[in-house]
Amino acid sequence: MKSFFQKIGFPLLCTGSVVLFGCSDSDSSSGPEEADILEPVNSVCGDYQPLEDGLGNTYCLDDFGNLVYSVAADGTILCPETPAVSSSSVEGDSLLPALSSSSGEIETYICGETTAPLNVLGSKYFYRDALGMYYYEMNDSSCTKIYLTVVASSSSSAELPSDTVSVSSSSAENPLNSSSSWIEILKSSSSVEVIVPNGSAPLLTFSGSALTVENNNNCVDTAGTLVKILCAGDYTLTGTTSNYEIFVSADAFDKVYLYLSNLSLTSPDDAAIYAQSADKVFLMLVDGTSNTLGDASSRTKTWSYTDEGEYKTDTTKAVVYSKKDLTIKGSGYLTVTASCADTSYCGNGIHTTKDLKIKDAPNISISAKKHAIKGKRSVEVEGGILNLTAGGDGIKADEDDATKLAEGKGYIAILGGTITITSKDDGIQASNYIVIADSATTPSITVNASAGKGIVSDSMLFIHAGILNVTSTSDDGIHSNLSIVFNGGQTTVSAGDDGIHADSALHVNNGYINVVKAVEGMEAGYMYFDGGVTSTYGTDDGWNAAGLTSGSTNTGGWGGPGGGMQSNSTGYLYIRGGYHYVSASGGDIDVLDANGTATQTGGVLILEIPTSSSGGGSMPFAGPGGGSSSGGCSTNGTGGLIDTDNGYTISGGVMLAFGSQTEEYPNCTATSYTNTNYYGSSNAAFKPQGSGSMILYGGSISSVSTVDVSGMNSVTFLNGLSYYYK
Repeated sequence: MKSFFQKIGFPLLCTGSVVLFGCSDSDSSSGPEEADILEPVNSVCGDYQPLEDGLGNTYCLDDFGNLVYSVAADGTILCPETPAVSSSSVEGDSLLPALSSSSGEIETYICGETTAPLNVLGSKYFYRDALGMYYYEMNDSSCTKIYLTVVASSSSSAELPSDTVSVSSSSAENPLNSSSSWIEILKSSSSVEVIVPNGSAPLLTFSGSALTVENNNNCVDTAGTLVKILCAGDYTLTGTTSNYEIFVSADAFDKVYLYLSNLSLTSPDDAAIYAQSADKVFLMLVDGTSNTLGDASSRTKTWSYTDEGEYKTDTTKAVVYSKKDLTIKGSGYLTVTASCADTSYCGNGIHTTKDLKIKDAPNISISAKKHAIKGKRSVEVEGGILNLTAGGDGIKADEDDATKLAEGKGYIAILGGTITITSKDDGIQASNYIVIADSATTPSITVNASAGKGIVSDSMLFIHAGILNVTSTSDDGIHSNLSIVFNGGQTTVSAGDDGIHADSALHVNNGYINVVKAVEGMEAGYMYFDGGVTSTYGTDDGWNAAGLTSGSTNTGGWGGPGGGMQSNSTGYLYIRGGYHYVSASGGDIDVLDANGTATQTGGVLILEIPTSSSGGGSMPFAGPGGGSSSGGCSTNGTGGLIDTDNGYTISGGVMLAFGSQTEEYPNCTATSYTNTNYYGSSNAAFKPQGSGSMILYGGSISSVSTVDVSGMNSVTFLNGLSYYYK
């Protein structure tokens, strides 16, 4: 009856059911005998698996790792706050109970944990690591982590080796997903050795050539100058050294947390931190600490290893180099200096061949001879302050595997933080899509690229939010080999070539955009303006709809073909909403240029040649938009305010244009204007920057005169100019 009592009675206590104490092998009594409760811990759990924490407390788990109840050192029975799930309905890790609030939402994770606790007993929060080892966090100021160990038994099958356990090598699957008892998996014998923490978090203190390790945890190998981290857990690194390298070589299911706490580490011959094997690696920047990492000026090591059954060799390519997912968290400071001079194989600041995430509020400064930050499969930035100086790209994701690209890898997502990039090549570059949006904070991005593009993607580029200041001295400011979508934010661009360029389509739905300098301000095969407030200046074209091959039917959706601008190309421009100011000045200009048609059905369009420009000359020409003259206006054959191949038409919205030459127009008044008056109608007016002899108009404006804008509403462009309306 004891086994029945311990297997059924204790769990019923924890579910609130009435339990009849007093069942025994002899006479009934009013309660259980004290000996029944205080018997050896490996029997108080009955048929459940007993674990202990070294403090006299016993924890009884079912075959699937669910905490059913606990017996304290004084015999008190404690029940988890999250009810255990019936073992008959639980298989694997995915069905383990998680702590939820009354609203059903997962509670805030504690002590840097990235998953919700499985169970809670008072201030103890229970978790399982990647090996299936059970531990609990004390939710106190020190976040004490204590691993539970299997209770020793007289049966040899119940013994757990003191230093290591093994998992089956016959399959690469996670032991946690096995249908076997998790405790049996830990006890099984195999040729693959997995090191298990002993329950204490190691502290590594560097001082020159000396290294001391407190709580070695069975997981730190300090032989020589290569400090090996061998299993899952938390590791605090502090002190100053130029003699060591941190090498993470943990099990494929391990999550390794490296807490940097006033650490200054420069490797003498390789990367400062090299994570070769683990499930995920976390760099935790401890609040209030300043940390510096540096690498060697050359590489003298070649690493050999096996990854997913494939033998590989490698050379570390960065100060922090990871072959696994890498996450940087915390609110401390980190300075990274990449000194490797041969950028053909090294020179990056932080680099992972998998996914890279930056979360919380770290303050990171990187100086790299090549790329500052690189996540081959992806880069996600959710917060923090990043100051990046790079001889190559600032932030880069360059996945080139077709299968991975089809799965969506090779992307960059910036969802918060303040990022300043000074790069020789591209500021931000992705082989797939780029997304800029806000999450917990609004992203602020400043890019200065001297020889490359400011922001460039091989696929779609989405700007949903943020404050962007993008400068490219000699190339495009913002560029996509497919399409660009503006849904919000405030974007300012200065470029040596195109301000904003999409090989396929440009969609402006919302947001503020200001192209202050460019050869061609905005350029795409298809240009859609459905909203937003934009101002654009170019020394060749303000807007240029061009680049599609003749007969193309691509409208700029996902998967459309790329390709650069071509001679004899076509392009289509649609203005349907928003407020848009476009200007150009130079020797041979078009403010609005479409190698096909331009159609306006809504929105406000202001065009201007702010200084005296030759346009395309003054040859009389009966342009597609009208005759050779109207109201004293004349057209030329090659450009000016409006130049399309197949006509500009307007059926709605507002159009005002100021200059002295054009190829076509909907309506025109030949009148001298200056920059001291507003011109338009009683419902729409604008004050030009310069002086000229023609005002073009259309849409809701039927005639043009000087206007008193007192009492009118206004929209101000980012360049400081304003449009007035009623």
